[in-house]
Amino acid sequence: MKKYPIHQSLIILFALISTFTISAQKRQGNIVEYFGKEKVNDVKEGKIAHVFKDALYLTTKRSALNSISFPPDMIFKDFLMSDKTVSEGEIATIDDTGTSHSWTKIEVDETNTFNDPALRGAYLYLSYRSPAAKTVLFEASGHTQAIINGYPHEGDYYDFGYSLIPIQLKKGINVFVLKAGRFSRMRARLIQPKAPIILTTRDMTLPDLLAEESMDYKGAIRVINTSESWAKNFQIKVKHLGKESLSSISSIPPMSTRKVSFDIPPVNKNSEPSRSKLELKLLSNSGSELDSQDVDIQIKSKYGKHKRTFMSQIDNSVQYFSVAPSSTEELKDGALFLSVHGASVEAVNQANAYKQKDWGHVVAPTNRRPFGFAWEDWGRLDALEVLAEGKKIYRPDPQKIYLTGHSMGGHGTWYLGATYPDKFAAIAPCAGYPDLLGYRDSFVKRALKATEAERKRWGITSERLKQMQKKPQLTDMDHMILRAGNPSRTLKLKRNYLQQGVYILHGEKDNVVPTFIAREMREELGKFHPDFTYYEYPEGTHWYGDHSMDWPPIFELFKNRTIKSDSLINKMEFYTASPGVSAKSHFITIYQQQKPFEISSVDFSKENGPAVTTNNVLILGMDLESMKLKSDSITIDNVLLKVPSKNKAFYKKTTEGWQLTSKPSLKEKGPHRNGGFKDAFNNQMVFVYATKGNTMENKWYFNKARLDAETFYYRANGSVELVPDTDFDLKKYADRNVVLYGNKSNNSAWKKLLKDFPVQVENNLVTLDQKVIKGNQWGLYFIAPRPDSDTASVGVVSATGINGMKAIYSNHYLLNGTSYPDLLLFGDDIMEYGSDAVKCAGFFGNDWSIENGDFQWR
Repeated sequence: MKKYPIHQSLIILFALISTFTISAQKRQGNIVEYFGKEKVNDVKEGKIAHVFKDALYLTTKRSALNSISFPPDMIFKDFLMSDKTVSEGEIATIDDTGTSHSWTKIEVDETNTFNDPALRGAYLYLSYRSPAAKTVLFEASGHTQAIINGYPHEGDYYDFGYSLIPIQLKKGINVFVLKAGRFSRMRARLIQPKAPIILTTRDMTLPDLLAEESMDYKGAIRVINTSESWAKNFQIKVKHLGKESLSSISSIPPMSTRKVSFDIPPVNKNSEPSRSKLELKLLSNSGSELDSQDVDIQIKSKYGKHKRTFMSQIDNSVQYFSVAPSSTEELKDGALFLSVHGASVEAVNQANAYKQKDWGHVVAPTNRRPFGFAWEDWGRLDALEVLAEGKKIYRPDPQKIYLTGHSMGGHGTWYLGATYPDKFAAIAPCAGYPDLLGYRDSFVKRALKATEAERKRWGITSERLKQMQKKPQLTDMDHMILRAGNPSRTLKLKRNYLQQGVYILHGEKDNVVPTFIAREMREELGKFHPDFTYYEYPEGTHWYGDHSMDWPPIFELFKNRTIKSDSLINKMEFYTASPGVSAKSHFITIYQQQKPFEISSVDFSKENGPAVTTNNVLILGMDLESMKLKSDSITIDNVLLKVPSKNKAFYKKTTEGWQLTSKPSLKEKGPHRNGGFKDAFNNQMVFVYATKGNTMENKWYFNKARLDAETFYYRANGSVELVPDTDFDLKKYADRNVVLYGNKSNNSAWKKLLKDFPVQVENNLVTLDQKVIKGNQWGLYFIAPRPDSDTASVGVVSATGINGMKAIYSNHYLLNGTSYPDLLLFGDDIMEYGSDAVKCAGFFGNDWSIENGDFQWR
């Protein structure tokens, strides 16, 4: 197996960006205090059964393998699906320098926290001897992942104190292995739940109630099911100011938690702004009260800053966004400013940083969490959903839509602006970086030339500097996997900025997102862009007060820019890496690519007659009515073609050149459904897990589905519906994406969804068209079109046997910055060798076939 150096610059740059975490630090201080107490009444969910006060920890040398999507993890691999125990002094690993790494004892401090600089990125081993089998809640903080008695669970790496995992302790020794994140502290304890099914007010999603509006509202709260039975047909009753609402809530699997939505009754119109209380009661299917909680909520004026909630179409969860409405009450045809926040910043604080504008409304989405997805993947979708909500509520002038953001939100501004160039008249990235992954080479180059003092400020040690000097050795397989990440490679789409005005704002002495990043973007835009402004705030650091975002010259530039009407566009360039992410700009749509997930482009001009030059485009669509063409012909790549009398025209590139064609079939790939694998986690997705295998298979696939639901809850404030294969019904879940856990041998939903697909997985066998791969060690991720739907997809998390189940443990597909093509086939040594263990990766053809696809085999 080949080994090669990791991109250390990626890790360093991310660490620099993540250091600006003021609000997170405040939360962490509260959690330390919370864990430092051991009184029974400190825990609303029950009684403290055990606080872990001593443990073993292990530090290991950072892996020398470059595998963003499949980071090697030999330590977790040892504990996965096993009863492994360790003792103090036991050698765990010997690295490539011959240095051994042993388990070392550690004890908590006075706040019941394991706190040591050596814990950053380390492993923590906890054990608990239970006198009997019993159910508890495992509460921990500061860790990215946990393995409990051999099964993986999501961590609490934000250190927010949200983690409450129902577990079944076995009689005797129970083992907990925690992996630390960016913090050098972790805490853990066991809680005896007060009842089998309870509410927890940790991490609620609530709107502000608006005094001038009489409308229903949505909130969300977590229900914890510590029983071994499903919680079905439950309800939440809400009382507020004499009014009641009754909401049926989603089913909750055994031994799991789910954040569920509930209705909040309207307030009387013209109520006085105040702080109020909601009374929440959890009712069983028989109507009996199981638990109750009182929750604070605010009544505010809709003319002041406030937060709103909506139901997301990604997963039917409740999400919130914050608003700084115009200071002009009942403003008509005003502007809308989409402002995306930085790492650790709540959307509420983002909106609060702005003074209310007399000519427009500021709308601040959440990115699904304060860290979320760096405005990529599901953060991108959240921004689009909130933009749509903002337009629906405020009905702005459609030509006066603008985009801005700070720090991670500065990146979001660069990224969203490049991805959706026709949605914004102008963009203003503040203290932002354009492309985290694509920018690493420039960062390495800069770091190698930097002074020792500069490197010290950026946290680059001599060891890291040596690693940065090593060049990666990427194989064809690596390039295939990384290609799936092209939609996030902002700089590959940079010419889309020609459709917008750009204002770059950066502090002169910013050491969090170093100022050279902005200067290099100034240089980059200077090569081709005629309409951008660059300003360095004198002596400005990363944050120098509200002017770090709410900078008047930005809004002056905005005021003088509008989105062009389609009929007035004489020249336009548009670039995309995937029609499934971004297919359209104004009147031109790229429906299909020749080579999937490579950059496709269209260069349109009305000069010398309408003409289009394309690259990597197979099917092109044009809105003729919007274009207002005065010609009955158009030239595409020097081929003269007739323009039909219809409002829309479609052209296809064939071996004989471009030809007029019909609208592409929805059964083929297109903007509506294009892959890669991560795209399955969308469209009101439902997780369907296997129950037709042996005991181990059934338990594993349920746990894997539950783990992904835990992960999506924590990372994305999500709410995913889990369904056993025996309960899955095509009509009940019509037109919704399905993520199927299992294979043809053990998941009965396979025949309903994948019977005729060219990829088939069963015990000890994978068939890819005519190619057969045998063995029980294979794991597989792939996406397919749902056969009974024109829009929905099926994502598959599958294995050929017990060893393959270990391989699919890695759930990094729910992280931004990871690359997953349409299909990945890999062996059970993936936790040891990373992407070197991938046997096949690639993309299906536009007809979803393997034959017409693009695949790399090892």
